[in-house]
Amino acid sequence: MKVNITIDGIKLKVDDSLTVLEAALENNVYIPNLCHHKDLIPSGSCRLCLVEINNRKVQVIACKIKVEEGMTVITDNPEINFIRQMTLELLHVNHTQDCTNCMKNTNCQLQEVTSYIGTNETRIEQMRKNRPLIPVDTSNPFFNLDHNKCILCGICIRTCNEIQGVDALQYGYSGFDTLVCTFLNKPIKESVCESCGECVVRCPVGALIPKNMQRPSRTVKTICPYCGVGCGINLGVRGEKIVSIEGDYESPVNKGRLCVKGRFGYEWINHDERLKTPLIKKAGKFVESGWDEALELIAKNFSKYKSHEFATFSSARCTNEENYVIQKFTRAVMGSNHIDHCARLCHAPSVAGLAQSIGSGAMTNSIKEISDAASIFAIGSNTTESHPIIGLKVKEAKWNGAKIIVANPRKIDLCKFADIWLQHKTGTDVALLMGICRVIVDKNLIDESFIEKRSENFDAFKRSLKEFGLDYVEKITGVPAKQIEAAAEIYASNSPASILYAMGITQHTHGTDNVLAISNLALLTGNIGKLSSGVNPLRGQNNVQGACDMGALPVVYPGYQKVADPKAKQKFEKAWNCKLSDTPGLTLTEIVNSAYNKKIKALYLIGENSLLSEPDANHVRKSLQKLDFFVAQDIFLSETARLADVVLPAASFAEKDGTFTNTERRVQRIRKAINPVGNSQPDWWITCQIAKKMNRKGFDFKNSEEIFNEVALLTPSYKGISYKRIEKEGLQWPVNDEKHKGTPVLHKDVFPTASSKAKFFPLKYRPPAELPDKQYPLILTTERSLYHYHTGTMTRRVDGLNQLNERELVEINPVDAKTIGVNDGDKVCVTSRRGNVDAVAKITNKSPAGTVAMSFHFFESPTNVLTNPALDPVAKIPELKVCAVMIEKG
Repeated sequence: MKVNITIDGIKLKVDDSLTVLEAALENNVYIPNLCHHKDLIPSGSCRLCLVEINNRKVQVIACKIKVEEGMTVITDNPEINFIRQMTLELLHVNHTQDCTNCMKNTNCQLQEVTSYIGTNETRIEQMRKNRPLIPVDTSNPFFNLDHNKCILCGICIRTCNEIQGVDALQYGYSGFDTLVCTFLNKPIKESVCESCGECVVRCPVGALIPKNMQRPSRTVKTICPYCGVGCGINLGVRGEKIVSIEGDYESPVNKGRLCVKGRFGYEWINHDERLKTPLIKKAGKFVESGWDEALELIAKNFSKYKSHEFATFSSARCTNEENYVIQKFTRAVMGSNHIDHCARLCHAPSVAGLAQSIGSGAMTNSIKEISDAASIFAIGSNTTESHPIIGLKVKEAKWNGAKIIVANPRKIDLCKFADIWLQHKTGTDVALLMGICRVIVDKNLIDESFIEKRSENFDAFKRSLKEFGLDYVEKITGVPAKQIEAAAEIYASNSPASILYAMGITQHTHGTDNVLAISNLALLTGNIGKLSSGVNPLRGQNNVQGACDMGALPVVYPGYQKVADPKAKQKFEKAWNCKLSDTPGLTLTEIVNSAYNKKIKALYLIGENSLLSEPDANHVRKSLQKLDFFVAQDIFLSETARLADVVLPAASFAEKDGTFTNTERRVQRIRKAINPVGNSQPDWWITCQIAKKMNRKGFDFKNSEEIFNEVALLTPSYKGISYKRIEKEGLQWPVNDEKHKGTPVLHKDVFPTASSKAKFFPLKYRPPAELPDKQYPLILTTERSLYHYHTGTMTRRVDGLNQLNERELVEINPVDAKTIGVNDGDKVCVTSRRGNVDAVAKITNKSPAGTVAMSFHFFESPTNVLTNPALDPVAKIPELKVCAVMIEKG
């Protein structure tokens, strides 16, 4: 509701939710302040925003007073200014005065306030006492904490508490000795600080400042290249170098917030090890070549192979336009549907499972809705580490009153915010989820109207629940029946309820069943097709959603149009002016096996590092070594690229235009900020050149926008999207025409299935393919680190990230550590039926007894040498989350 107020004689109409300070600033009336920030709850600690209200001659702080109808505000008079001046001078007394050497110079709020209020230098000198300078805390690799410049405004403390929920900072000591510090005043690097930098960007002075800070000459708006959240960022450019990254406050995805990788993990862009020219292997060694020589050699060799002998690994690192061109090349030029990418290793079960049950294998809802959910069920997702900005939304929901259920074998960070933590045994998700469904049905907490009107096969599903009595489920999962009941009641009774899941659900031999069980749960309670509810798979890479959308899969063209569908085949044959195969291709894991068996003879690999990302890595190496001809296209000479016959240098996300599609189906622009390093080129350009060298038409694109226009013509869900429409803000598919505003929530009215209804699926519990025994008594599960990304190709080339996580750790429960005879920090050898790796032991209660955990970011300790290649029979995803191992002291 609007109210009428008067500020310094100016009549204004403002929202009644605003404070006096907010109303003034919103209307360009300056009131000096140092502790105010639009993202934070007002604290009033700086005492500078004094005003007089309704001529009462009493000063109040404007940041704590709400506006009221008819209010009159005076922001400045001699008395107000004198009080402000005295307060400000007290801040200057212990503040270092080296403004010209401070990186905050000209961008310092203390300077701004001082310029407005003024100070009496004589009084300051009288009050100033000689106190020794406090040593600057330089322990964090990305920023410094200089107490000598701190004004104790508390913005950093409140940011860490109210936004991050980490509480790494607090006030310590008292009186003149008061400091902003960590617990026990330890160096920041030794605290619980996550190095996100949110405190740094909000610090009004030079107390928290990035290391090696350079001011950019210009900024370019684009999208973060890491996880699937798709945060908006502004690249700071100076010459041909990226010197900073800031969060984009205009982005509907992250509203300016970033994680440690998104804010500080950019050093790799200008790294000396970037590939700068094509490489051809001659006599076993790489030799630099020109583009013509490399492209001619590739075209000549690719032409030798029949369609069934050729395969492509496309990339979730590449843009939509590039994935489109790559799959078009594979199908139209090489005549093969043998194309896949890393979605096979992460969310193939989501695509396969949700397509069956609700018609679409993507997030049903939007990221921003999560904070408004009444309950959230996070299962198989270490959200705060793998998708940190979505993790913030879960915390925000908790602070808004939501009930949080976490199901995870390990004690992840999100457990601190959970109302219930279901610590089920690894690989027992179907039993747990079906047990929860059983409770909901038995207690009649179902949404009968939704089930009747919008679903089918409920009766068969209901009968299947008879196998999942709570005694049985407790025995299988290890979760007490009472906890299962409580979780079921919370989820079913607090609507809207949102389910978030990731690879803890999908990377199993029963991954598709896991996804179907999640779908069953949402349908049972009617938590789909409405705001802040839904089934929400959290995608792991920046454009894994888009790569799937673009048809970088063996069974579908762009837009999930099936290659076996005669109508779809005819449509693309006409558009591409060629004959296409209607035989579904091999999946990524099948391609590797076929290479081992010499059935696949030539491989075109773009932006993948299979030797570190795929299970049973020793087998992968042997398979790649058996290829007749192997082309790798990447930004660095990765472990996998070293095996190639030809290596092509690709441009990074910062060096090209295009689009990414994030986990919520939002198609967003990325923009060229600097020129490609050396002679590297965008991936789409390289693939088009190969096609043209092979004398094929349809690859004469001049820029990425021309490619996208072709995508929109052939992909129904992208039909209404154009560069012009997403110039400022991305759109969420489906976008049916040029006037359609996008689809934040899927399935509001109908499901895109044959019957227009969702389908329940009866399920049975199947144990993991490999369980512990006497020889291999422990279960190994894999996870991701907050500080690294995927196989480390980018983040391992960022010095600060390496300092925060410098080596592979195997996390072991104290009970198991005692049995093995290892201590924290000991070198250990981890062995499975497929191989062994060395790592360092980390003794922690995060892992339950009997289960150990490792990441897969470190080439020195290639965890996927150990993992099990056993496949889900439907999605063909390997069981990366469960394998049996033994551990010995190194």
